[in-house]
Amino acid sequence: MHPGKRSQSGFTYVIVLAALAIFGIGLAAAGTAWSSTARRDKEEEWLAIGAAYQKAIGDYYTQSPGSPRNYPRTLDDLVEDRRFAGTRRHLRKVYGDPLNHNKEWGIVPAPDGGIAGVYSLSEAEPLRVRLGKHYSDWKFVYQAAP
Repeated sequence: MHPGKRSQSGFTYVIVLAALAIFGIGLAAAGTAWSSTARRDKEEEWLAIGAAYQKAIGDYYTQSPGSPRNYPRTLDDLVEDRRFAGTRRHLRKVYGDPLNHNKEWGIVPAPDGGIAGVYSLSEAEPLRVRLGKHYSDWKFVYQAAP
């Protein structure tokens, strides 16, 4: 064997190890960015669904026949409002909480015993500081005008 060959094969090994380390660091950075993007997308979906619930509860309340006006008793009442001759739909379907694994929402009770709003049961910290310390701190509530 030639002494020059032995040192070159060791050099190639070091280059391959360095390339693998750089590749691993790149994959870790890409995974972190993807995770952050996925979390941001879930947060956007959560905000849109929460706003839809808030609007639907407001529509249900303001379109109450007669007096006094009332809040929905269940979230299903927002999908099928049977207080009228024909069924009204304030929501297309009952949406699950995208931030909660079991998809359940917390319920904000209304003064009349119905549902005034919803909130996430997730205790995770939001990406946006203005939302509060936890997702569960942010409530989507319809406030009836006095």
